Order: sequence, then C-alpha cells, then structure tokens
Amino acid sequence: MGQEAIVTLDLGNLVFAYGLILLAAGLARLEGIGEEKQLLWAATRMGLQLLAVGYLLHLVFAVDSPWPVLLMLLAMAGFSLQVAGSRMRRRMPRFYRVVGTSLLIGCGGVTFFFCTLVVNYAPWYDPRYLIPLAGMIIGNAMNGASLAAERLAAELHERREEIETALCLGATARQASQTAVRTAFRAALIPTMNTMAATGIVSLPGMMTGQILSGTEPMLAVRYQIVIMCAITGAVAITSFLILLQGYRQYFTAAHQLKASGGAGRQPGHRKWRSRHSNLAPRPPSRYNPPLFCTDTQRKPHVSRRKRNDQTPQEQAR
Repeated sequence: MGQEAIVTLDLGNLVFAYGLILLAAGLARLEGIGEEKQLLWAATRMGLQLLAVGYLLHLVFAVDSPWPVLLMLLAMAGFSLQVAGSRMRRRMPRFYRVVGTSLLIGCGGVTFFFCTLVVNYAPWYDPRYLIPLAGMIIGNAMNGASLAAERLAAELHERREEIETALCLGATARQASQTAVRTAFRAALIPTMNTMAATGIVSLPGMMTGQILSGTEPMLAVRYQIVIMCAITGAVAITSFLILLQGYRQYFTAAHQLKASGGAGRQPGHRKWRSRHSNLAPRPPSRYNPPLFCTDTQRKPHVSRRKRNDQTPQEQAR
C-alpha cells in the first residue's frame, strides 16, 4: 500500500462530516440542555483553527530554520495554558507562573529526550517530527496539570480543618498537605493510565490511526504509538509533580500557616469573577440591599415618596 492509495477529502466531505455536529446540536436542543449554540461554536472554531494550523504548517515546512518551529511550539504552549486557566473552577494562586514553569521543564525535557534519544532524527528541529510529537506531549501534559492544580485546590479547601489541626500539632506545611498532594497527583495520572490500559484493545490511538491511513506499515505505527505513550506519561507525571511541589506552598505562609483563602481559589466574590458573572454575583450593599450585619446608624429608615415630598430641604438632607 503506497501513497497513491490515500483517499483525499474535499470540501464536500467536510460538509457531510459537519452534518453529525448538526445532529448532536439538534439532540441537545431536543433535550433542552441549552448547549446547542456552544456546541456549534466549538465545532466551527475547531474547523477554523485546524485549517489555520494546516496553512501555517505548510509555510513552516517550507522554511529550513528552527525559529518558526520554536515560535509555533511556544504559541501552542501559551494557548493551552490560557485555555486551561480560563476553565478552572478553583484556580491556584500564581497559576500561570507555577504551571508555566512546570510545563516548560516537564514538556521541554521530555520532548528533548524523546526527539534526540528515542526517535533520533536529524535535524532536531524537523517540523514533521517535532511539531506533532511536541504538540501531543504538551496537550496531554496540560490536561494532567489542570487536573492536578484544580484537585489540589479542592482538597485543601475540603480538608481545611484537618490541615489546621495538623499545623497546630506541629506539622509542617508539607506534612499537613501531604494527603491533598497525593490525591491530586493520583487524579492527574488516572486519565493517562486509563488510556494506556485501553490502548490496542478498546480503541486505536489517533497517531497510530493517522499513520495507518497515510500508508505507514502497521508495525511501524504501533512502535511509534508505544514510544509516544511513554513520552506522554512521563511528561504528565513530571509536570504534575512539579506543579504540586510548587503549588501547595502557595496556600501557606512562610510561618507554615494556612492562608485565609485556604485553597478556595477564585470564588464567586472575586472581582474578575463578578465581571464575568455580573448576573450571579451578589450586589454591593445599598439602601435597598443592606449588609447582613449592620448597626442602627448604618441602616437608614425607608421614607415614602409622598412623605419625602412634604419634608423641607433640611429634613431631606438628614
């Protein structure tokens, strides 16, 4: 089987494929879940992004220089970091600094090791190898990083009393948060372990399927898939470990005291949260919405419009 056996896809094939998206949106509307617009927008955005990446890769492949490849990898990492941070319900303090440095060390080190010692192609910046391999490593590592950071914040929030009790008994911040860190690390590794356990029996991975469809020998595609799964697992483990190593310290002071936020992350009272959810955030105290606890001097009695019109300007000012 050679390259001549590859079936090409034109615009008509893409239109037929999007018919399944319309079917999914119709079912969502039928059930009344209110997600049909978001589904259509996500599918449209996915298509536009992939088409843009395809044209960009065509330009990068034509240039024999490492700089376009490195810039594209930095852009991919930056966008994945932004998407992961915007979708977290409980965001770790200094999220972008902690996750960004962990991603750079974990994914950068694994990608360098994988491309130089495992695959060992030349030149090292060959976009045909570096971009797809690094993209899979970055994407999976970012998913694990998001799970680790969000689970750590949730565990510290739920175990606040337990952690404060341990601190009062003389435990350090590391010792008091050890259970939360272990739970978060386990949560970050579970999706990758499930994927490895089901690979080959339940499902065929995307990289292996793509290589087989492009005419690659099945055994060669299998070997590539094995090494990329090993690289993904290593990147997820290293990145999540570094995030948790730095992350738990963000919730404690230098004196090993749990901060007031206590793992709550960004909650519905944060100024940025209120700007995005103005219809859900509590209104500030006012005459018609007094604070929950206030003194008699703070609460002004209600004066009807008719009685107010009968008052003198001096009485109205009081």
